[in-house]
Amino acid sequence: MKSILMISLHGYVGANAELGKPDTGGQVVYVLELAERFSRLGKRVDLVTRQFEDQPEYDDVNENYSIWRIPFGGKKFIRKEDMHDHLKKFVTNTLAAIKKENKKYDVVYSHYWDAGWAGQKIAEELGICHVHTPHSLGWWKQHSMGSDMDEKEMEKTYRFKERIRKEYFVYQMCNFVIATTLPQVDLLVQQYDVLNKNCSMIPPGIDENKFFPVPSKENDKIRVKYDINPKDVLALGRMAHNKGYDLLINSLPTLFELAPEAGLVAAIGGDSQQDKDGIEKLKQVASEIGVMDKIKWKSYIEDEDLANVYRSASIFAMPSRYEPFGMVAIEAMACGTPSVITVHGGLCDLIDFGNQALFADPHRPKEFGAMMAMPLLYPNLRNEMSVEGARFARRNFGWTGIAKRMLSIFASSINQRTSESNIY
Repeated sequence: MKSILMISLHGYVGANAELGKPDTGGQVVYVLELAERFSRLGKRVDLVTRQFEDQPEYDDVNENYSIWRIPFGGKKFIRKEDMHDHLKKFVTNTLAAIKKENKKYDVVYSHYWDAGWAGQKIAEELGICHVHTPHSLGWWKQHSMGSDMDEKEMEKTYRFKERIRKEYFVYQMCNFVIATTLPQVDLLVQQYDVLNKNCSMIPPGIDENKFFPVPSKENDKIRVKYDINPKDVLALGRMAHNKGYDLLINSLPTLFELAPEAGLVAAIGGDSQQDKDGIEKLKQVASEIGVMDKIKWKSYIEDEDLANVYRSASIFAMPSRYEPFGMVAIEAMACGTPSVITVHGGLCDLIDFGNQALFADPHRPKEFGAMMAMPLLYPNLRNEMSVEGARFARRNFGWTGIAKRMLSIFASSINQRTSESNIY
């Protein structure tokens, strides 16, 4: 296997990713890191995405790896829930471009269900193997949202029926599904009828050279730069309903009752109007329950500042209503910042509670608030979580090791497909 066609369609995918923009978060980081590591390991990689606005056709990252943008669906941004209206055109345009450029690939590796549906069609046309990573599952997302939304409004916004139908097609037809958590594997088998032999779990990774602990004296200087206090809790990520930031704010009275010196640094969302509207709603909640004066609101954190912002906080909080994995928590842990994570996701199944991290249900605000207070109240607990959390994150989630495991699955899937073809 020498050449990989990766596909990730939604958001702003580029050599210098515009993280924080709509639909541009953990999945984009995941895809870019893997493409980079595949190229380091000697594979030729074309990462295909959508061309829109004023983006160039190519970003040439290195001699083995390029980001290749295929135009479809017009010039304007399209949110991921509406991407499937344009997928047929993407398939047609991509196949035409591949043939025009006389490109050859050994495997298609797609990400999220939109690219998965297109990737399956492209792989069938090219007669090559297709491996897919879902990142999140429609069935899980729909059921995790519960009664937070009216059923008709939920369907209008997220289009779950169409998504789940196409997900089923992708998971049944592709050669292999690589989930990011063990609960995803269970759901693939139970809800999508995927054969056990055709799916497995490989977790996301972190950049080992970027996320690491620093001495406490150095951290004191970093806190001054970013205006973060030694007892502050950090929440960081995209402005999205599933991230549960409103639940986090509702847990703050308990945190402040137990640890009055604590504060919250909310580094949430980007510059879009949708994000600004979401943050205004969070501020309204904070004002209503009387915690507004204990919150520092920060705009999008630049990538070069991200590790230092993680390091500056005393605690990192991930209060998601559901979270396929939660890379932000792994990054924070790798920086030596003790983390309190949601129980509604795959990461808590891998954690040694009280040693590497703490977890709680953000739907129970007193529970989540109390867990955030524990490391502040007990310094020995905080110190142990800092050391053991960083060890856990760095040992288990380095990107190069993750990429090697992926390549092994690609090779096995290609061999299996070749064997089956020879039979006929």
